[in-house]
Amino acid sequence: MNGTAPPPALHLAQVSKSYGGNPALRDISLDVQPGEFVGLLGPNGAGKSTLFQVCTGLFAPDGGKVQLFGLEYGKSSSLILSQLGIVFQTRSLDADITVRANLRFFGGLFGLFGRGLKERVIAVARMMEIEPLLDKPVRSLSGGNQRRAEIARALLPQPKVLLLDEPTTGLDATARRNLVAHVRGIVATTGLAVLWATHLVDEVAHADRIALLVRGEVKAVLPPADLIALTGASDLTGAYFDMTDTKPT
Repeated sequence: MNGTAPPPALHLAQVSKSYGGNPALRDISLDVQPGEFVGLLGPNGAGKSTLFQVCTGLFAPDGGKVQLFGLEYGKSSSLILSQLGIVFQTRSLDADITVRANLRFFGGLFGLFGRGLKERVIAVARMMEIEPLLDKPVRSLSGGNQRRAEIARALLPQPKVLLLDEPTTGLDATARRNLVAHVRGIVATTGLAVLWATHLVDEVAHADRIALLVRGEVKAVLPPADLIALTGASDLTGAYFDMTDTKPT
């Protein structure tokens, strides 16, 4: 049977970005497929947040191409953004109102209203296991549940691609582990494509693939086991330290 393979959910081809002559991203090429959890792993300052800003259309790259399902920013910006869920490092929920009120407000921004909005709020709350917390002020929730509410907000418009920039910042080890496992479960059951940025090796130890970002360059895009084999290290942490020229603290 003849036919063309469908485009990846997220496609970056030789993406570059500089600030004042200082390169932040250097010829980044990376694909994320539907139903794939890819970890964007790199030290602080490696360029992870800049890459997310380019992927979300906040900044235009100096060179290269960014596509979602074959579409590029410009004429297709609104269609791209309708398929994209984003969780930035900085919290975006209003801490003084309830989770439900937050989700209803953001749902309105996504063009949801009435019964459809009510059903989506319940659906994403159930997906993130925070339905019993819907009528509690965000401020009263644990850090882990606040982040679950942030991800629920990003899932409201039923995106096909979810970008998470250091989503576990400020969480303890147990909350971090639970959040990673929960998002990986959503990927497995929905076919959502996820790019999860972090500087913490354990968060992406079970990713489908890891894109290792060092000083604005992608050094490798491999499954965790292959990344370990490439370096000859005994584990993923050792491989990370070898390839980033960093030492454990």
